[in-house]
Amino acid sequence: MALHELTLSELSAELTAGRASSREIVDALLQRIDKAGAKLHAFTEVYAREARALADAADTARGSGFPLGPLHGYGIARRIEQTSGDLLAVNYGTLYPALLKLEQEGYIRSEWGLSDNNRKAKYYRLTRAGKKQLEREARDWEQTTSILARFLAPGEEPS
Repeated sequence: MALHELTLSELSAELTAGRASSREIVDALLQRIDKAGAKLHAFTEVYAREARALADAADTARGSGFPLGPLHGYGIARRIEQTSGDLLAVNYGTLYPALLKLEQEGYIRSEWGLSDNNRKAKYYRLTRAGKKQLEREARDWEQTTSILARFLAPGEEPS
């Protein structure tokens, strides 16, 4: 089935499984608009360049390992496990207290919603302060791993 024929749920599944990128989906939909647009006259303006730029940004964010939207606790745990190739196992007894602490510090916010299986779940999203803190932590981690790499690569002098 062509991408432009899929429902949003099916497109989401394609993205999650890595069978399609945001850019591929946008391109397929833009092609469909081009093909049918002249006949249907459904669009007065199409912002193709902007749509492609947003799709590329979404693909970049997804590739970084950081989810694009809010996730409930189980979803966060699964994301960590999947991103690590199942090398990290999340202990739920420590996850939820950690989420509470992050929320109290203002790095995430939560709201109640319905999960995919129609159950009540608390969804978490990074705040602006959380995104800044994440960037700081990522920089610190890069610096730390760079220092450790110097110790693990004998005979190489730092430049």
